[in-house]
Parts: sequence; C-alpha cells; structure tokens
Amino acid sequence: MKGLLMKISMAVFLLACAVAFAIDKQTPPTGGPPKAFTVPPHEDFALPNGMKVTLVPYGDVPKVTVDVIVRSGSLNEGENQVWLAELTGELMKEGTKTRSSEQIAKDAAGMGGALSITVGADQTQIQSDALSEFGAKLVELIADVTENPLLPESELPRLKKDAVRRMSIELSRPGNVARRDFVKLLYPDHPYGRLYPTEEMINGFSIEDARTFYGKNFGAARTHVYVAGKFDSKQIRRAVTDAFSRWPHNADPLVEIPKPNPGRAFEVEDKPGAVQSTVIIGLPVLDPTNPDYIPFLVMDSLLGGSFASRITSNIRENKGYTYSPFSSVSTYYHDAYWTESADVTTNVTGPSLKEIFYEINRLENEPPSPAELNGIKEYMSGIFVLRNSSRSGIINQLNFVELQGLSDQYLQSYVQKVNAVAPEEISAVAKRYLVADQMKLVVVGDKEKIADQLKPYETAGSR
Repeated sequence: MKGLLMKISMAVFLLACAVAFAIDKQTPPTGGPPKAFTVPPHEDFALPNGMKVTLVPYGDVPKVTVDVIVRSGSLNEGENQVWLAELTGELMKEGTKTRSSEQIAKDAAGMGGALSITVGADQTQIQSDALSEFGAKLVELIADVTENPLLPESELPRLKKDAVRRMSIELSRPGNVARRDFVKLLYPDHPYGRLYPTEEMINGFSIEDARTFYGKNFGAARTHVYVAGKFDSKQIRRAVTDAFSRWPHNADPLVEIPKPNPGRAFEVEDKPGAVQSTVIIGLPVLDPTNPDYIPFLVMDSLLGGSFASRITSNIRENKGYTYSPFSSVSTYYHDAYWTESADVTTNVTGPSLKEIFYEINRLENEPPSPAELNGIKEYMSGIFVLRNSSRSGIINQLNFVELQGLSDQYLQSYVQKVNAVAPEEISAVAKRYLVADQMKLVVVGDKEKIADQLKPYETAGSR
C-alpha cells in the first residue's frame, strides 16, 4: 500500500511539473526587422598591365586575407582535357622558380596561414591568410606562386595517380554520378557539361599540356587581387604594385556563354541492388543579371532550398521518403540552372517525384501565405548577413558581383529586395521559370525496381 501511494505521489508530482512547464513555456519573441547589409568601404584600382585590385579594410582582428582570382578554369579546357585545369592548379602548388613546395608551405605557415589553390568552372583562386604584420610578405608569396610556377614534370605521375584515385572515389557515390549525367544533359556541347574525365584522359596528360594551359590562360588581364582585413593600405598597395606590375597582360577573359539543351530530357543510370534512388530534377534558369533573380532565389528557398521548405516538409517530414532533399541555384558567368535533389528509398522513387512536381505545381498556382513567406525572408536575410561577416565572405561577394558585371548596389540592396518580394511574385517566377516541358530528370538506382515507377515522367509535359 505504501509503495502504491508513493507511485501515485510521484505521478502527481510529474504531472504538476508538466503543467507548470507548459504554463511557463512561452512563444519565442518575434524577431526584429532584418538589418540591411552595408558593403564595407573599399579601394579599387588597376595596374597598367590590366590587373584589377580591391583593398577592403575590414574587422579588428589583426589578420589579412589575400585572394588572387584568375578568370581561368574548366571553361578553358578542350573536349579531351577535362581536369587539365585542376591538374595545372595542383602543379602550381609544387614550387616556383625560387621556392620549393616545402618552402611555400613553410613561408605561409610562418605568417599564420596556409596557401590554397581552388579551381572552378570559371575561375582559379590562390588564397591565404596571414597575421596583419605579414600582409606585404603574403602578397609577395602569392604573387610568386601565381606568376612563376615551376610546374615540375617530376610531380606529374603522382598527381595523375591522385586524380585517378579521386575520380574513382567520387564516382562511387550516386550523387556525383547523377550530377555528372545531369549537367551533360543540360550542356551537351559545352565545358560546363563535362564534370569528369576518363582514366585514359588523365593518364594521357603531359607536362607540356599543363604548361601550355597555364601560358594561355594566366595573365594580368584575367586577374583580380582582393585583400581584406586589417592592414596598412599604402603598404599593401605598394606591395601589390611591386609584385604584379611586371606580369604580362596576356589574353583577355574567355567569354563562352552556353546555350543549354532545350526540351525535356530523361536518363536512368542503373545501379543494381541499390536500396536508394538518387534523383535530380532541374533546368536552365535566369542568371544573376536578370531583375527576377532575387525573387527567384526567394522562391527556391521556399520551395526546396531551406530546411523549412515545402518539398522538405512534404517528402522528409510528412512522408519519410528521404532524409535530406534540397534545391539550389548554381551560377556560372551569365548563366544558371536550378535543381532539386534527393536520395529516396527505392520503392518510393516514383511517389517522391510525384510529390516534388506536386509542390512545384502548387506553388505556381497558389501564392504562399504572408506568414510562410516572411519566415523564408527572415531566414535568407540572416544567412546573407552571416555570409558576409568574414574576410573571405566579403571577398567572395565582391568577386561574385565583379564576375557577373553587377555593382555593389546588388549587395547593398539585397536584403531590402528579398523582403520586398510579394506572395504573388513567388508564384509568378515559379510559373515563368520552372517549366515542366524543359525539365531534365536523372535517376541513379536499381533500374529493374524503379522502371515502372518512372514511366509517367519520361515524356514532356508530365508531372
């Protein structure tokens, strides 16, 4: 009897605690209006050889970031030269005419940073951080790597083996296979559509190929140097001028805007025994110079580009078809495409596609509520400000508007424009740009198990 009373007392106590907790629990306070973003004051100038320079005094931390961005990347490769730009970037790390690779790493570390080279579709970035007192020395080091790479033949066999190994690992992942096939459908006759080489292609690269690629595609006319952080402006300007003034002008940037493949396209990559299907749905869309671009970004975030998005809520939270679906807008120079990607359980591959197309169609025909849209706007405003709260973040944003031929006003007005988007605009841009007949669909999965599920989506006009 005593034990029973104790159990009852404990139950009453826990119930009382739960009630008290429920009473004390309050709705979080409403966030204040999004803060406008202010582009930090910066100094822009050009050297006589055509190279551009931007100096951005930023922050109180005694560090500086130097980023040399060259308009050279996979865009500049030939049809049988896929990954030659990346191989050239790797070779650039292997020493200069006066420094070994070990000395480059040691010099960078001694200044408080580490030098990196990143090769993309349109650009190659040579970047490092340093303590502010070493800003001028860092400029000199990065200039040496950029202007005077040794491109040693002795390192080529190792780097080619590394590239073959990396390609093998990456293509063992269904998401990379799907992305490879998708961009090939989108850009069949353009470098943007060639993500992976063959093993034979990599093994066939010679040191002459890399040296020729560097000689044709690196030079002052294609280069913009960004310096951000805490530094002496006069000292850094002098260091940049001294380090880069003698670099030849070389060729102007290559402009080769693709003409994406029109119409519906459908492809299945067979992966027998797969318990999941990787799906990518997408199409070419407006580029950042279009006035609809920011409303389109808001639409994308609401549809599938945020954790609170409609597609995520539908096929992740409500139906449990997938763990991490997402949509995104990928941009190149004056070009962009939209995708929705997801890894879904094999037996719900078709139902997942049905729900994705359902959400697209619903958004095109039913504007979101003000409350739903305001939540997305606040999310995007906050993310944008955070993205610009570091030295490298500021450089990336300034480089983005420079590459696209925009002005600082794009950054300055971004938050205001996001928050000015009306519900009706969301439906309008969805209807204008997410055209079913233009969608490309790639699925990587067990073809035998998913073929019947995919039949409704093979032809134009299907949803």
